[in-house]
Amino acid sequence: MKAIRFVPTGVHAYFDYIGGIALLAAPFVFGFYSIGGPAVIIPMVLGIGLILYSLLTNYELGIPGLKFIPMPYHLAFDFIASAFIAISPFLFGFINKAPNAWLPHIIAGVVVILLVLVSQTRYQPQAHAAA
Repeated sequence: MKAIRFVPTGVHAYFDYIGGIALLAAPFVFGFYSIGGPAVIIPMVLGIGLILYSLLTNYELGIPGLKFIPMPYHLAFDFIASAFIAISPFLFGFINKAPNAWLPHIIAGVVVILLVLVSQTRYQPQAHAAA
């Protein structure tokens, strides 16, 4: 059975930047900054990484002239990073901390994996120009 990919690359692009900012803010918003260590470092590093590789992705919100990451590679990066953040509470042992520390990691990971599975894999700039 073939996956139904209904989220256009342009919509995915907005989710990327919003998600990157949300990952950077998560330790403060959810109040687990004081725990420190991997619980804080992982979402912040992944948030910065997401914003950086999004800027270099060949889609609507990539930097013109620097769009060298094809969308399928971008989605692969998203999938790997999302799986990592979802399993990080188990890998680094902060699953035993308060739920406000580990639950955002698992939820963010699962939600982004789902987004990857329904996002289109091809940016078609000529289709946007004709519309």
